[in-house]
Amino acid sequence: MTQYTARRRKKSADKGRTALARGVLTAVAVTAAAVCLFAVVIALTDMEDRFVRIVNQLIKAGAVAAGACAAVPRGESAGPRRGIGVGLAYMGLGVLLYALLSGQRFEPLAYALDLGMGAAAGGLTGMLRAGMEPKAKSA
Repeated sequence: MTQYTARRRKKSADKGRTALARGVLTAVAVTAAAVCLFAVVIALTDMEDRFVRIVNQLIKAGAVAAGACAAVPRGESAGPRRGIGVGLAYMGLGVLLYALLSGQRFEPLAYALDLGMGAAAGGLTGMLRAGMEPKAKSA
């Protein structure tokens, strides 16, 4: 392997890690904003617990999709892989924090389903972004 190839691979890996971090941070920001807004809605209304759980899942899926959009530019060939990475990293972080902070019993199936939902939402969003035409550069 030549030095040029090694530098190119390192630069590509750095770009991928930066995009992954940008995607996860975007997902976290979207989650924080949506949870704050939803907390206000819950405080003003009398909502059933079942509905709260559904909205919680929608918030997580929407946050992963937003994070994947931030990490995957239009027409990016690595879109699905990068989207899955965002989904797994975001959900893994959420599962870890929930397990540490809640003190509840470990439920592997629920955690695995969360990770699967994150990977599916991120991968699908990444695939959709990869199939879009890149934006034309304005001169």
